[in-house]
Amino acid sequence: MDLVPALEEPLQQPLKSVLGPATAKVMAEHLGLLTVGDLLHHYPRRYEERGQLTHLADLPMDEHVTVVAQVADARLHSFASAKAPRGRGQRLEVTITDGSGRLQLVFFGAGVHKPHKELLPGTRAMFAGKVSVFNRRLQLAHPAYELLRGDPDEAGESVETWAGALIPIYPATAKLESWKIGKALQTVLPTAQEAVDPLPDSLRQGRGLAPLPEALLKIHRPHTKADIEDARARLKWDEAFVLQVALARRRHADAQLPAVPRKPTPDGLLTSFDARLPFTLTDGQQRVSREIFDDLATDHPMHRLLQGEVGSGKTMVALRAMLAVVDAGGQAAMLAPTEVLAQQHHRSVVEMMGELAEGGMLGGAERATKVVLLTGSMGAAARRHALLDLTTGEAGIVIGTHALIEDKVRFHDLGLVVVDEQHRFGVEQRDALRGKGKQPPHLLVMTATPIPRTVAMTVFGDLETSVLDQLPAGRSPIASHVVPAADKPHFLARAWERVREEVGNGHQAYVVCPRIGDEEDDPKKAAKKKSSESPEDAAEKRPPLAVLDVADQLSKGPLSGLKVEVLHGRMQPDDKDAVMRRFAAGETDVLVATTVIEVGVNVPNATVMVIMDADRFGVSQLHQLRGRVGRGSAPGLCLLVSEMPEASAARQRLNAVAATLDGFELSRIDLEQRREGDVLGQAQSGARTSLRMLAVIEDEEIIAEAREEATAVVAADPELTGLPGLRTALDALLDEEREQYLEKG
Repeated sequence: MDLVPALEEPLQQPLKSVLGPATAKVMAEHLGLLTVGDLLHHYPRRYEERGQLTHLADLPMDEHVTVVAQVADARLHSFASAKAPRGRGQRLEVTITDGSGRLQLVFFGAGVHKPHKELLPGTRAMFAGKVSVFNRRLQLAHPAYELLRGDPDEAGESVETWAGALIPIYPATAKLESWKIGKALQTVLPTAQEAVDPLPDSLRQGRGLAPLPEALLKIHRPHTKADIEDARARLKWDEAFVLQVALARRRHADAQLPAVPRKPTPDGLLTSFDARLPFTLTDGQQRVSREIFDDLATDHPMHRLLQGEVGSGKTMVALRAMLAVVDAGGQAAMLAPTEVLAQQHHRSVVEMMGELAEGGMLGGAERATKVVLLTGSMGAAARRHALLDLTTGEAGIVIGTHALIEDKVRFHDLGLVVVDEQHRFGVEQRDALRGKGKQPPHLLVMTATPIPRTVAMTVFGDLETSVLDQLPAGRSPIASHVVPAADKPHFLARAWERVREEVGNGHQAYVVCPRIGDEEDDPKKAAKKKSSESPEDAAEKRPPLAVLDVADQLSKGPLSGLKVEVLHGRMQPDDKDAVMRRFAAGETDVLVATTVIEVGVNVPNATVMVIMDADRFGVSQLHQLRGRVGRGSAPGLCLLVSEMPEASAARQRLNAVAATLDGFELSRIDLEQRREGDVLGQAQSGARTSLRMLAVIEDEEIIAEAREEATAVVAADPELTGLPGLRTALDALLDEEREQYLEKG
């Protein structure tokens, strides 16, 4: 879409022309800040009150921190060392306090002279450094500091810079302390007056929001806490609204595209398929199918997100949609993130369809179609055959990996694209597959990672959403328990006994590990790695448990006598497929695997899963993995093995997973524990950089309102002709998106 030119943005001025090349270089390298606007949008993380001090008791280990505190005590010690054998080495120990806790600062050698003169008891300053532990006490070694003097004559620029009662503390790095960022901001802050306001006046005034220049001034130099609240309220709206306008414009553009309506033939392939189902669909499956069929019948492309709990029957809903499109004379393509999953889907679709999947073959039903598999590792002959079936239209359904997106793949009449596990595909890949149709095909995106409503509105904001929240009848509950391997080793021994018991009852087990285990085969690499870290580091950073090692230990030890096999991503595709077939057929008792089994793998006879080093997986990932058991009539058991101490955040996370099977609840916990950017960044290019102030979980209301406002604005003026300021902000956001694509290569 051609747009009116954006307003000239004074904030696009490069930092090097304002701050000088040296400072600009450090800002670019360490914080990714390139322009005056980037710096103005680098908001304080928090504020210290001049009259109050930081809570030293809560400092995080191994993180770079900035604190405001008072010197309680300073002592200079002399000591002998190799460089100063006669006792001339010097160490300055300074204790700072905030009333609640104390923190030790240490300076050595030539670095003691300046702090020895300046850090006298009673002095207040900002200190920045990395928190470490020495002799069981927290300390900062050689911290940078900035004195906070009260006397204007002495203070030089300090008082001018920190004139307000609230001192902004910025996200900083070891090379760039918070107060240096503050001083740089002092230089560019006057430019904030020229900031182009993206919000339409009517919206801003209607919601009582401050103008953008005022908000930028208040966020960096607040005089009161109310100033900070005003600024945050305004800046959150900017982020939510501009992002929602980008998504609303994508929805609007998609709605203008033509598509071929696809209505299932009465008494066609879909009817025959439904007649052979040995069970009835859940109410949820029927409801969502109706939503999809209504979309498929329209003459513009469907864009729908189908999210559902692990095992809620999404594949069945997607297959029925594909059959409806084949009925209407089109073809359907299903895109899976891995070869294992593509093969698994192909196998289960062919099984569910029976003779209906044998179109053109002897014994195929009269209304049958052909279901082909297309992956990157197929042999040349099989691949040629599959491609021919697609071009001629012989194959109504194709299931494959990224190989489907390649230029060589031609369809006779592509009517529907189903994307499994959307968070593994970029928007561009989705578009590449959509470009394969004569007219844009309908699109159905499936995800088994339950997504809070706000993330659905933000990440998948260009899609309508359907939710499957019921489990099909016959699914069994899954009990989950944390196994504290370090505190209670006998619990782990009991876990292996439970695996033997399940196998003894005719069932099967998964053991999941974070790593494959042949990474250290290169002795040079291993030696280099070992020599570069201290023995303490090496002990603390124990490598994650590996599939090959664990499988070997289990076969020789607690699970000896059982049939144990391994599965991981670096195996040849044929070998992976053979392992999965043997496991599915019940020939293997225990499958030791990486997360290649995370989604879509369906072996109803597997009842127990042991996840080693479970603390190294994310909450949603653990929930996905757990969904591989309890898929039949026997109850499932999931054991989360961890060596982390009881009080650690990692253990709390595992306790949360063990406590609930509600994926939506877990996805909220997951999102609260990680930065929003991680969640958004996986799914939507550019979103990671665009959210600085908006918190996806807390600001649900703002996002919902911004979506409504954005939809109305785009409906009234799709080209944003009357809103050049919004156009400028949109350009900046989309530039970041393009940059992200380039980075991802």
